[in-house]
Amino acid sequence: MKPLLSVIIPNWNGKRFLQECLDSLKDQTYSDFETILVDNGSTDGSVEFVRERYGEFVQIIRNEINLGFTGGNNVGIRAARGEYIVLLNNDTWTSPFWLEELVKTIDANPRVGMWGSKIYSYYKRDQIEAVGELIYWDGLSRAKGQFEQDLGQFELMEEIFFPPGCGAMYRRKVFNEIGLFDEDFFAYADDAEIGIRARLAGWKCLYVPKAILYHKNSGTGGQHSPFKAFYVERNRFWITIKYFPLPLLLLTPFFTVWRFFFQAYGALTHRGAAGKFTQIYSPWHLIGILLKAYGSGLQGLPRMWKKRKMLKALRKVSNEEIYSWFKRFGISAKEISLRD
Repeated sequence: MKPLLSVIIPNWNGKRFLQECLDSLKDQTYSDFETILVDNGSTDGSVEFVRERYGEFVQIIRNEINLGFTGGNNVGIRAARGEYIVLLNNDTWTSPFWLEELVKTIDANPRVGMWGSKIYSYYKRDQIEAVGELIYWDGLSRAKGQFEQDLGQFELMEEIFFPPGCGAMYRRKVFNEIGLFDEDFFAYADDAEIGIRARLAGWKCLYVPKAILYHKNSGTGGQHSPFKAFYVERNRFWITIKYFPLPLLLLTPFFTVWRFFFQAYGALTHRGAAGKFTQIYSPWHLIGILLKAYGSGLQGLPRMWKKRKMLKALRKVSNEEIYSWFKRFGISAKEISLRD
């Protein structure tokens, strides 16, 4: 029997994206799925538009306030009936075979609990946005293959670290075992947080190159916005507190300072994310956001340390295996800071 999938789309004032996203889902060759739109208190008429245009094809759950990517997805997961949970950003267009290609791989390995799509830039159709995620030694992650022209270099199915959250599939069993998204994270690095937690519990992740979608990167939050800069830096700090082995945790400040060296260079030369940010805002604005991020991070440190202790029972992998992740799926400070 074909498994039932639950496609969950969190939405916050994304009416301008929804028609293209939902129409592409209606064109899927795999039909055994339900579509759940979790609206985070939109004021742009998103709910009314979807209800009128798509009727019973989309189940709408309306939150009164914005619960973020984490809270919105959790609401959807709790309501989902599917054996497999598929997370999809509202600012995407999926190829007709997207779900079918994901389903083809579910029996490949019983320890695979996460699947990643081949994600292209919506605006540059031959440019890769993500084929998995890479991680730096201080917990900051970056998309594998980002900004590369597709020359056939990512056509093989292979293990990846964890899937980008804008088009990922998970076994429901994974969430039953490790819990849902950490709602303290709100947005950004949430896919890293849940992916690392699943990894620590012994689950693996598979990249499916024929499961293709196109993404308008950071269509809701803004690609180089203060909002994104704050949450990315604060949440990567919290990831280290929750999950890094103590010896590595003690070293992460040195890795962060080394990364800041390259990001400062990028801000001055307009390279990398910091360079793009300082083309819009001042370097002092960026410094202010970083200070705010670490202030919030330190304020939440006792809470994260408590979660670290609570999640200790989930861990099924050794420190040696954790360190091997940084070798297999790692990225350097220079590349994560300066790559365009």
